[in-house]
Amino acid sequence: MPFDTQLQRRIMGRFATGVTVVTSRVGEQFFGMTASAVASLSLDPPLLLVCVDKRAALLEALKQSRIFAMNILSEEQEALSRRFATKGPKEFGDIALTTAVTGAPVFSEALGWVDCKVVDILPGGDHEIFLGEIVAGEHRDGRPLLYFHGNYARLPG
Repeated sequence: MPFDTQLQRRIMGRFATGVTVVTSRVGEQFFGMTASAVASLSLDPPLLLVCVDKRAALLEALKQSRIFAMNILSEEQEALSRRFATKGPKEFGDIALTTAVTGAPVFSEALGWVDCKVVDILPGGDHEIFLGEIVAGEHRDGRPLLYFHGNYARLPG
């Protein structure tokens, strides 16, 4: 008997995660999605993994461009997380953006970011796993936006 997917959701909801927005571009068109299934994979070489739902618009953009930026959101950026968690095209016009090596959009106000080149794509059930080699990155002081038990959360204090 397969494991109950709703029970899996409830269990994994107890795992607090940081909130990120993964962005890419194809030509002049920007793509992005809120993602919590991200992880630092390796320091040598510097690798990051991002899991993308097969139904996400970002999936084909990543396959075509083979670049992405992972933007770590601060607690002041909950509205951005909500925006990029919805289906459909995303508005980037009111976000302070920059680029680094790859040209993927980087949120200037992010708590931290890494710019990556896709080095491999692996199957992952209803997701695909993108392995990115980190080619640039930066961070600033601040407090992270968290996600826990189906809600946004903040560190106390």
